[in-house]
Amino acid sequence: MTLTNQGGTMKQSADTVRTRPDEAAFRATMGCFPTGVTLLTCGRDDDLVVMTLNSLTSVSLDPLLILVSVKADGRMRPRVRARGGYAVSVLNGDQRDLAREFCLPDRPEGADAMSRLGGVPGLTGHTVVPSAAAWLECELHDEIEAGDHTLLVGRVVAVSGSRPGRPPLVFHHGSYSAVPGTDGVAT
Repeated sequence: MTLTNQGGTMKQSADTVRTRPDEAAFRATMGCFPTGVTLLTCGRDDDLVVMTLNSLTSVSLDPLLILVSVKADGRMRPRVRARGGYAVSVLNGDQRDLAREFCLPDRPEGADAMSRLGGVPGLTGHTVVPSAAAWLECELHDEIEAGDHTLLVGRVVAVSGSRPGRPPLVFHHGSYSAVPGTDGVAT
């Protein structure tokens, strides 16, 4: 929704949806919000499942908690529950192909996925991507039902630091891009 200020009065622009939004309008609106792109992994070797994910949120510093959102009826949720955790690898701008490949319904699993990622088992046994900008490993702390998705809250038990000089991969308006001019140093 676009609001304009005219003489102290806020007015809606013509492109404002005035009825309950449908899925397409909601997606278009959320597409205005750029997000980082990650790979969510559970397991390793022949037991590995992977999916592209842009719903990663820092939740708490005490204890260290993050959350990710997955389809409630998807293949990832029961695996995370059975294995008791997951890992999240934050992708670099040059890892678009991985993001695209692991968002497909017929994405690789098992040893094929492990090889494609150049993945290694992390401390918890879940695969991490050493070439990623950063990664976090989590034990499952809580599951929260939210519509057609489930929020998986993870207690962070291991991390890798960010790698300066590698711009992050972002998703914005339905496409991937790297953030230009980033050097990994906060200003």
